[in-house]
Amino acid sequence: MKGSEIRSMFLNYFREKGHTIVPSSSLVPADDPSLLFTNAGMVQFKSVFLGTEKRPYSRATSSQKCVRAGGKHNDLENVGRTARHHTFFEMLGNFSFGDYFKQGAIEFAWELLVHRMGLDPDKLWATVHRSDDEAFAIWRDVIGLQPERIIRLGDKDNFWAMGDTGPCGPCSEIIFDQGPEVGCGRPECRIGECECDRYLEIWNLVFMQYNRDASGAMTPLPNPSIDTGMGLERITAVMQGVKSNYDTDLFTPLIAYIAELAGTQYGRNEDADVSIRVVADHARAGAFLVGDGVLPSNEGRGYVLRRILRRAARHGKLLGMDRPFLHRVAMEVITHMAKVYPDLKRRKDFIDKVITNEEERFLKTLDRGLMLLDEIMARVKSQGKTAIPGDAAFTLY
Repeated sequence: MKGSEIRSMFLNYFREKGHTIVPSSSLVPADDPSLLFTNAGMVQFKSVFLGTEKRPYSRATSSQKCVRAGGKHNDLENVGRTARHHTFFEMLGNFSFGDYFKQGAIEFAWELLVHRMGLDPDKLWATVHRSDDEAFAIWRDVIGLQPERIIRLGDKDNFWAMGDTGPCGPCSEIIFDQGPEVGCGRPECRIGECECDRYLEIWNLVFMQYNRDASGAMTPLPNPSIDTGMGLERITAVMQGVKSNYDTDLFTPLIAYIAELAGTQYGRNEDADVSIRVVADHARAGAFLVGDGVLPSNEGRGYVLRRILRRAARHGKLLGMDRPFLHRVAMEVITHMAKVYPDLKRRKDFIDKVITNEEERFLKTLDRGLMLLDEIMARVKSQGKTAIPGDAAFTLY
């Protein structure tokens, strides 16, 4: 099943269940200075959860474009080096605003994963908050999951809050067991105690049932709500039977294109593969961020975008690409994703221009820096020294 088909299946399934399909919001959060970027599906519904806004529906579903590359959620340095870190990703979600609650959310998720998508139920586990007897009982008695496959964990893993104050509550994560061959092999390899890739978190169901005040006290919400999130890239990897998100059809055409530009072949050299994955991920982030109006700058969102684009350009240089190339990869992103996100096509020329200009500026800066470094190194060697003076290092910086 293709990634695009999984996205459509998810949205159509929840539409069948009475949910309104809500288009993705911008990567720039509206009226929320506390966030650099939209980093989860619930962001556009924050005011609904807080009770300050009413919508004409009590059930919603969306495929939300997200970026995690700054602040609390910062995956930037891990991108390219792991199987599942991204700066840009799509979050599939279903939401209930005072409508169904724990049992409905759990039953919907199980039906979709097992009876529609066809996942093996014997490979699925669930985690619940250690105090959430209700969720534990639903998994055991309603779904029929064996008690030994329902893991109780603490606040760190299974309690979610919108912020220091406001709606919060326990959550239940659905875990897919990829098998011992993917794991670390250690005796203590188990859910909640190991970070290896064997037990893959695929869907988080958040039960917003409390309101926390400034003192930390929690009181029950009058209308408990549901917020769920499942990464499209991750569930696509599971459905396609691959161990890395980058081996799914959401990435393989882009990776092949980058390898062709660089005159290399993906899968031959791990260092080159890391660089190719970095370029693929960052080109997606760059295209979508610029498409949503973010421009490279030295502060805030623009600074994060600049870091993303320049990191991609640097990895392109490691692949032997000395001329601007990133805008071409961004155009390839648009080719593959404009059908779902038509704004990309409408802003194609603008995206091309912004990314080209930023890459050209960076390459000139990099070339000047390398020339200056060569001069400094030659001077240091001629003086019989082995260390670069502090003032020269500061100039390079």
